[in-house]
Amino acid sequence: MRSLTPALLLAFSPLAPQNRSLAWKAAAVVLGTLALALSSYIAVPMVPVPVTMQTFAVTLIGALYGWRLGGLTIIAWLMEGALGLPVLSGGAAGLAHFIGPTGGYLFAFPIAGMVTGFLAERGWNGHRVVLAFLAMLAGNALCLLLGAAWLSAMIGIGAAITAGVLPFLVGAVLKSALATAALKGLARR
Repeated sequence: MRSLTPALLLAFSPLAPQNRSLAWKAAAVVLGTLALALSSYIAVPMVPVPVTMQTFAVTLIGALYGWRLGGLTIIAWLMEGALGLPVLSGGAAGLAHFIGPTGGYLFAFPIAGMVTGFLAERGWNGHRVVLAFLAMLAGNALCLLLGAAWLSAMIGIGAAITAGVLPFLVGAVLKSALATAALKGLARR
């Protein structure tokens, strides 16, 4: 197995966020929250949880920004939604979404982005496609697991798995593959 060299760890992302100024990082957070908001508008309505491109954006931001900046960006986006900006699924906003059926998924997003970023910083990035895909898949799986755990408190474990996990499995694999392809494409630059 190939060991992780310091150069590989430093070059985890084509954006090289670890080598950027504070102003660049602040702009990256703003752009990241915009990307997350846009991904929220790409939705297929389902009950009790809609299918969106949010997990695609969450995992990709984690992989591109790293665990710290990625987590901060996702938390900033969630704060925008909590404060009433229309950045959540389908333009939704407000605290009610954080205590309703989607709350567990929302709280899982920063964790998923941070895990994906942590793995990317350790070489699970666009330079190693299979590992990048596994990192993206891990982020998606965390969202489903934590979201379903929250949902199960409201509707029971069986119903939470049926309504909050199973319909999202194929999408999780597809979004992981798409995020990996985007990361690979960016890594070539």
